[in-house]
Amino acid sequence: MKNEQQIKFMDKTKARERIKKLKKLINHHRRAYHVLDTSEISDEAFDMLKHELFQLESQYPDLITPDSPTQRVGGEALDKFEKVEHTSPMLSIEDVFGQEELGDWEKYVLKLSGAKKLEYFCELKIDGFAVALRYQKGMFSLGATRGNGNIGEDVTQNLKTIKSIPLKLTGSRKEGDIEVRGEVYMEKKAFLKFADTYSNPRNLAAGSIRQLDPKLAASRPLEFIAYGLKTNVGQTLHSQEHEILQIIGFQADKTAKICKNISEVYAYYKEMEKKRESFPFLIDGIVVAVNDNSIFDALGVAGKSPRGIRAIKFSGKQNTTKINDIQLQVGRTGAITPVAILEPVKIAGVTISRATLHNEDEIQKLDVRQGDTVIIERAGDVIPVVVRVLKELRTNKEKKFHMPKKCPVCTAALVKPAEETIWRCPNTECQAKQKEQLHHFVSKKAFDIEGLGPKIIDQLSEQHLISDAADIFRLKEGDLVPLERFAEKSAVNLVIAINQSTNISLSRFLYALGIRHVGEETAYALARNFQFPISNFQNISLAEFQRVPDIGLKVAKSIYDWFDSKKNQSFIRKLLSVGVQIQDTKYEIQNTKLADKTFVLTGTLDSLTRDEAKERIRALGGEISESISKKTDYVVVGKAPGSKHTNAKKLGVRVIREKEFLKLL
Repeated sequence: MKNEQQIKFMDKTKARERIKKLKKLINHHRRAYHVLDTSEISDEAFDMLKHELFQLESQYPDLITPDSPTQRVGGEALDKFEKVEHTSPMLSIEDVFGQEELGDWEKYVLKLSGAKKLEYFCELKIDGFAVALRYQKGMFSLGATRGNGNIGEDVTQNLKTIKSIPLKLTGSRKEGDIEVRGEVYMEKKAFLKFADTYSNPRNLAAGSIRQLDPKLAASRPLEFIAYGLKTNVGQTLHSQEHEILQIIGFQADKTAKICKNISEVYAYYKEMEKKRESFPFLIDGIVVAVNDNSIFDALGVAGKSPRGIRAIKFSGKQNTTKINDIQLQVGRTGAITPVAILEPVKIAGVTISRATLHNEDEIQKLDVRQGDTVIIERAGDVIPVVVRVLKELRTNKEKKFHMPKKCPVCTAALVKPAEETIWRCPNTECQAKQKEQLHHFVSKKAFDIEGLGPKIIDQLSEQHLISDAADIFRLKEGDLVPLERFAEKSAVNLVIAINQSTNISLSRFLYALGIRHVGEETAYALARNFQFPISNFQNISLAEFQRVPDIGLKVAKSIYDWFDSKKNQSFIRKLLSVGVQIQDTKYEIQNTKLADKTFVLTGTLDSLTRDEAKERIRALGGEISESISKKTDYVVVGKAPGSKHTNAKKLGVRVIREKEFLKLL
């Protein structure tokens, strides 16, 4: 669990200071979110700040104060609407993260209730805007926002524009007063046309309801889903409330279910997490409640949340954690990258302990220091990065980072050309550079040798079994068996995999060489334009390289210099002598339907792999780029897209989803 050790061993003096800073920061972001309908940080990062405060206050209950964010709900009612006092408080739900905390909560409610076993009701936690609806004699009479939990805002006229809110109840509940609570939301598909103005569907839903013109609310495709019935009409179970809500005309969660034990609750959570992207609306977890209403009510309220209910949050793309150290990493081209060593934290289901800080300029821009609390982001398959420093939580013991002047591995003096932001090690014999180059050579987009990962490469280097990539193809079973973690069978399998990888396309071979500025797409462009034997690349002029589409002078010179090097020419001859064979790949274009069109892909597609999508584009004459510019024609967005999606919107580049992309093909 994130920050578990940090909180567990924090003494009371430090805890008091941390709580003070957390309260101030949380209140700032809570007002932005609930009152101003804006988000300065992600929901995931906000949730983790609240969770850390809750954990610290649980450790030191005497440090809880009435003004703590754990003791209140929502924000202030805005003056532009009439204030409405709720019939009963609209409380928030305390979050738990992971199976262990879910189990701790069950032990807690079992002990308080005195029960040996409890039944639970689970439903989706839709990321929307909570409201209360009142009906008199079956007719919709008033709708209110949560506000501060006790007093909300009268937004009846705006809520009347939502078609999924019945103006008149159906079924048998047409007489008497009744109150329903639920969530106003917008479906993901409907949100797309507003994405340039609003950061997420929740903010748009809130903004649509909390403005004075009902016509504007009516123009927004909002939906409502009911989750609670505050009026007692004879129900004894929370699950019965859902049944009644549907009978009287409300939409309720169709996935919701009764769980007989906490193991079934967690199984429901994992199932919904897998299906998360398939729902038409955004969800950020599930809600689990004690199903028996009498036990639920008897458990009472602690702070801002009923004791008998919890929200189990999914792993988000962002989280907060602490930087324990800043270290340097040497890349295959000599690039020196500062890396943050983190207090381990889960993001998108993966435990993260390192995040890139990119370069010295980025460190200065973020003003990141050793000991800082930071927000980490991991979107799609992007390497985790530090996106924000929470300076409000500093203790004045954080240490500034100073870029060293020497390589941390070979001690060579670092260099940084005036036009670049990255420091580099210029030493061609630097051991770290050589190792990283070997890792690149066997990677998936290069020679893709199954079973030969970075750890084994490092082991082979340390035992002096390989000095360069060509030596890999000379390895025998007898070289491998004596090594740690190798048995005879695994040694045989690795040698077979190495031998099977000797046939390779020209584009993959060029990529494997690790030439600076030559990524997957540049390697493909070179292979398509120069169908020569690889040994003839040393005869291609700088001007010829420059004539390849999208290859400028800087990249062309890097390629030219690499093939002009006697050492590199010798290395290619060595590769060919140990059995590497470059296939005569035909780069045929089926038609020119996508000629002169440039595509950028981000996120995961359902019907095609990334490589298959690229091949389809190329076959129709299109080009693929790894970066977005104003020259980009289309950005194809799949599930869990990275920052490229955001950049496309900023640049005004056309964004298309998978369905539209397939039609285009």
